Amino acid sequence: MSTSTQTRPATPHAQWRPRWGHLFRESLLRLGPRSLARNPVMAVVGLGTLVCALHTGLAAVRGESIAFALAVTLMLLATVLFANGAEALAESRGKAHAGSLRATRGQLRARQLQKNGSEATVSADTLRRGDRVRVMAGELIPADGEIIEGAGSINESAVTGESAPVLREAGTDNSGVSAGTKLLSDELVIEVSVDPGESLLDRMIALVEGASRQKTPSELALSVLLATLTLVFLIVVVTLVPMAGFVGITPSPIMLVALLVCLIPTTIGGLLPAIGIAGMERAMRANLIAKSGKAVEIAGSIDTLLLDKTGTITLGDRHATEFTPCDRVAIERLRDVACQCSLADPTPEGRSIVLLARDQGAAPTLSDRAEFIPFSASTRLSGVDLPDGVQLRKGAPNAIATFVREHGGNVPATYQRLVERISREGATPLAVAEGSRLLGLIALSDVIKPGIAERFAQLREMGVKTVMITGDNPITAAAIAAEAGVDDYVAEATPERKLEIIRKEQATGRLVAMMGDGTNDAPALAQADLGLAMNSGTQAAREAGNMVDLDSDPGKLLAAVEIGKQLLITRGALTTFSLANDVAKYFVILPALFAASMPALGALDLLGLHSPESAVLAAVIFNALIIPALIPFALRGVRFKASSATALLRRNLLIYGLGGLLLPFPAIKLLDMLIALLLPGVTS
Repeated sequence: MSTSTQTRPATPHAQWRPRWGHLFRESLLRLGPRSLARNPVMAVVGLGTLVCALHTGLAAVRGESIAFALAVTLMLLATVLFANGAEALAESRGKAHAGSLRATRGQLRARQLQKNGSEATVSADTLRRGDRVRVMAGELIPADGEIIEGAGSINESAVTGESAPVLREAGTDNSGVSAGTKLLSDELVIEVSVDPGESLLDRMIALVEGASRQKTPSELALSVLLATLTLVFLIVVVTLVPMAGFVGITPSPIMLVALLVCLIPTTIGGLLPAIGIAGMERAMRANLIAKSGKAVEIAGSIDTLLLDKTGTITLGDRHATEFTPCDRVAIERLRDVACQCSLADPTPEGRSIVLLARDQGAAPTLSDRAEFIPFSASTRLSGVDLPDGVQLRKGAPNAIATFVREHGGNVPATYQRLVERISREGATPLAVAEGSRLLGLIALSDVIKPGIAERFAQLREMGVKTVMITGDNPITAAAIAAEAGVDDYVAEATPERKLEIIRKEQATGRLVAMMGDGTNDAPALAQADLGLAMNSGTQAAREAGNMVDLDSDPGKLLAAVEIGKQLLITRGALTTFSLANDVAKYFVILPALFAASMPALGALDLLGLHSPESAVLAAVIFNALIIPALIPFALRGVRFKASSATALLRRNLLIYGLGGLLLPFPAIKLLDMLIALLLPGVTS
């Protein structure tokens, strides 16, 4: 009987709908001084709201008209609530995607293996790093960890949303498992790799909830800029008091506070936290778990991408397509030996060789006393030793040539030409030998992913250099690189070579991203500015990377870069819009305030606003409403289009800069007319 709950996990990306009551409560809770202090711009607006509220209360006690003061106070409060609501809305989207997974994990039970060999049924929440658990077919995996015994088919739809089962096996680069996924077959022993609250999901929940979300370097820099602008405009407004007194005007505190709030960058100040959280949430919806907001931001600033060929550039399903014998070797002999070498080979390539050989009429068998030799990265060979002492081998052409020579054989003169021909055609040559006799080659073909060349062209346009990493020989690598359209390639790559390339690129000031899944990838993942680890990979790889792909899709590195760039573009576009808004409001409000006392400024009052009070109130209303109007852009992100930095800057200035400069004029004029028509008592 299963000891794990069999409750079906909810799909992590179910339809999300905002709960307006919850958002309103969250917005109110964030009015506290500690919450507002995290955002200097909104802290000033909050303080201004308090000043206006006190002034309104005193005016009411004195029996003065409070209509204008109350209207301004309420709109300033709405401005802060809208900004708080934007952040709460962004967080709630992330919580919605993670909540079902967290609920599933809280229900899990585990068969914990004790030191005396017995099993104890415990709650998954009690498991610690290093604990070992047994999982049977049909049960849910109770914790993030690594398979140390067994192999099995796992349904990862609770984490990835993909229902197709995947194979996970101990001792391979696909040994990682996640809590909440379901074992469909066999039996596994898993070593837990995290303590409670430290899983990838737990980290993501903490980030989107905002409690432990640290500002990224760019956010900090932008926050300093916004705080500086706020201070500058505060000084400007304060200096207006003696200037106004000089011309016989005594502006009220309400007018000064309203003017200050309209001039400081409240729009981007209110939306900045939401933009960062939404960027991480978009990554999460793509099944990319960022260990920090900085990882998503760095993805958008990457200069060099190191891409594995298999699975990223190609479909990753290499299969045998042709047997090419050497001179004076019968193709039937090459076919039969290649098949014998592959009968015990569990890899897709090995199975495809057997299938091709049998399609061409081979029907070989192996004696029970034959010894299978698995592939080794050091020898780059695999094969079988027959009972009569004959050694059959297949492997890399250079390794097979060395093997033949070591056994007293000769390499045919035409051998290298055959290798080069297969390589030029974009296939990978795999050589076959029977003892000291070199028989020929097998062509292993892989297919370039559709549209991959166009994606690389887009990255090149954005200034991102692509480098293909492959274990293929240089000729095959060059053929595939040319077809895929990458900028550079590295053939016969080793983990040490990857690390060397990363350091070399970083030494020139470039930011580097790479993806890996094995223990031997861990040093390079840790060295890279963006290390994207596959969730199915080893624990060492997952700990070394700063982002984890739950889908374990090698092509996800390109999506990570696009998500990061969309985050940076969105932040830049809305910052441009906000600052342009402030400039426009400056030229709208100041002439209206002083035109009555300084007729010379009347020429600058192009909109002919009804009164100073209606002008200020219209600007305050516009200032408040623009925040919720831009929340969809902040959450969804500005539409990403691959282009150069210069083109992006030009587009930002044209659309968001010019738009932000022009929009306040008609909007404030319309609001001024409505206020004068509907609320004449407020502006009298």
